[in-house]
Formats: sequence, structure tokens, C-alpha cells
Amino acid sequence: MPRDLYEVLGLTRSATADEIKKAYRKLAAQYHPDRNPGNPDAEAKFKEVSGAYEVLADEQRKSKYDQFGFTGNESGGFPGGGAGADSAAAEELFRTFFSGQAPGAGNTEGFDLGGLFGNAGARRGARGRGTRQPPPQPDVESDIRVPFLTAAVGGSVGISVGARNIDVKVPAGIEEGKRLRVPASATGSADVYLRVHIDPHPYFRREASDIYLEVPITVSEAVLGTKVDVPTLDGSTLSVRVPACTSSGSKLRLRGKGIGSGDQYLIFKIVVPPTIDERTQELMKEYAEHNPQDPREKMPWK
Repeated sequence: MPRDLYEVLGLTRSATADEIKKAYRKLAAQYHPDRNPGNPDAEAKFKEVSGAYEVLADEQRKSKYDQFGFTGNESGGFPGGGAGADSAAAEELFRTFFSGQAPGAGNTEGFDLGGLFGNAGARRGARGRGTRQPPPQPDVESDIRVPFLTAAVGGSVGISVGARNIDVKVPAGIEEGKRLRVPASATGSADVYLRVHIDPHPYFRREASDIYLEVPITVSEAVLGTKVDVPTLDGSTLSVRVPACTSSGSKLRLRGKGIGSGDQYLIFKIVVPPTIDERTQELMKEYAEHNPQDPREKMPWK
């Protein structure tokens, strides 16, 4: 006895049209022959899933099935007939799902399935048999690398989807791992979701909406104080006063110079010269005598 069509898709009879679409997307991709070469069980499951969806996606046939348990168009043991029993029909339904054209539209080249199933160059036309409404496109996910400054201040990056080159808008302040949606109207096929990976910057570092910049200073600059010119995210340069007696690791905040409402922080790093002459050594000894200090006095190991 044929299985209940809702059961085939792992659903109950209260399932909505959207839930039916999502269930089909998941199962059709899981059992497609391109993913399961030489697996007769997967092929049979793929035919069964496609047959169930062909009936439940058609409002008139679904209504008949919900009322009578069959559609009146059976041509075999599976409700809905053709797509469940006919391998070519099942393949057509799936290819239509990925090409974005209804059956009956003639031969067409669809979305590149190679990136989805590891079957490089797998582009096949969908030959139609009727005028039913085309199944929905599947969501496609991919990764994209975004320059640090583009992620921080916004901009666009170019991607290729099939034969199309698309500029994707990147909102200011987007974070690592977030997704960007490119609608089907732009790709000409399916909705594409791009998972963002942000490239590192040569000298800026980011924490949430704040930006950090390490600024080297000399021993004398740290002791006496100085002015340094530092870059900011917007490309401008600011002249900043370093207070006298600044220790290595001290931070100075530039309010509002981060991402959005974030700030930029300068982290000072004292750089000692690789060598000093005898006169400098004498001066440093004299300095130490006049300024006795134990920087480790309050450390927990003391």
C-alpha cells in the first residue's frame, strides 16, 4: 500500500504550503542521485519524495488527496502517479526546482548544480511535460571574503553566480559570520546567502564596534610626552598628544572614531633602541638613581 504523501515528506496533514516546500527542498537534495551515485535506495526515495511534492504542491490535486486519499490521476501504485513512478519525471521535477522554469518551457540551462552537489559542470536542461506551477528554488549558501575596511564602513563586493557578475552591498559594521542575502531577482536563479568572513587589516584590530591601533613610542617620548600622528578608519590622520609618563600598554580613546557609535583606542608600546652608547648608559644610570622604582612591587608573585 502506498505511503501517505505527508508521511513521505515527514509532515502532518496540517502542514502549510511553506512547510511542504521546505521539506521537499531538504529531502530532494539529500536523496538526489548526484549525491548518491549507484544507491538504489536513495534513488527510490528521491522518486517517492518528488511524487509526493508534485501532488501536494498542486492546490487542486492536494485538495483531492486531502479529501479522498487519492488524486484521480494515478498511473501506478503511488498516489500522484507519474513523478513517483517515473525516474525521468522525478529528475525533471528536481531540475525544474533548480532551474527556475516551469515544466513545458522547453530546454533551458539551469543553476550550476556542481557547487551544490560536488558534480562539477552538472548543468542539465529541464524538458517539460505540463503547465504546473514550478517548484520553489532552493536557498544556496556560500562563503565570501570581505576586506576589513569594507566591513567596517560599508561598500560593495563583486561575486559571480553562473554567468552573472553581481555587486553585493555590504552594510557598515557587518560582523564575522553574518549572512548577506542576494535575492533570486538579482541572481536569475535562487536566493543566495553569503556567509561573511572578514580579512585582517595590516594595523587595525576590531572588537565589536571598537577599533584598536598599536602605536610605538620611544623611551623619551613615553617619559616626557609627545605628539603622534595616527590613522583612522575614514582615511584621515589625527595628531594626538601622548601624556608624559605613559607606560607601555596604556590606552587612549578617540571618541566616535570606531564603527558606528564605537571608539578607536590607541595602545602605546614603548620601543627600546637595540643599542646605546656609553654616555646614554651613564645618563640612564643617573636617571635610575634619581627615580627609584619597582614596577613588580604589587605583582601577585611578590
